[in-house]
Amino acid sequence: MTTPADVHDVRDPEQPGRLLTIERDALIPLLRGRAEEDFARPVAACPGWTVRHVLAHCSAALTRVAEGRFEEGVFSPEANDRDIAEREGWTNARIVEELERGLSEAGGVIAGADGKLDGLALGEWVHAGDVREALGEPGAYGGAGLPDALALLARLTRERGHVPLHADLDDLDEPLRLGESDGERPPGRFIGDGPTLVRLYTGRPVGGAPAFELAGVEAKELNIFG
Repeated sequence: MTTPADVHDVRDPEQPGRLLTIERDALIPLLRGRAEEDFARPVAACPGWTVRHVLAHCSAALTRVAEGRFEEGVFSPEANDRDIAEREGWTNARIVEELERGLSEAGGVIAGADGKLDGLALGEWVHAGDVREALGEPGAYGGAGLPDALALLARLTRERGHVPLHADLDDLDEPLRLGESDGERPPGRFIGDGPTLVRLYTGRPVGGAPAFELAGVEAKELNIFG
């Protein structure tokens, strides 16, 4: 019998692009309706960065992918800073336009990259949550893209041999198994909602999140970007 964990072991090549499309349709209209000063708001999850910085980073990364320019080192912190600096003279509207194109066009390239760029798609979706939170909008790290994000997160943590965790989520009917057991350490246990689990796995603040339980593993061990 196929278990939920087995399902998440199988790569769906359309999943990363689907996640980006869902986020494009939700995020771009929200950004186009914001005042200019909102782009200067600080982003708690990315110290030193504003909403504009996060958007510029995301639009640059997705443009590189869409154009096939994703050689080794192009997503390093130094490259991220250069991308943001190169867009310093751009209007906020131009950055949003580039982001929209990237969210629309990068999915096909990611689908054909044999999983090498799947983590980038998840990271872009998480950054959209960072922006929502900075703008005071509901739905950060949740919404229509959450099922795909959770499935992608589960598969990536298993492929990378991450610390094992059994998650009972309010958002899913079946438990989610993340990471890979080494046969010695028993899986940790999480009980709570999906957005909080995403926060834990991406090093985002959990203050103000709904109550949750985490046992058998430290929060810092879960961070896939740490």
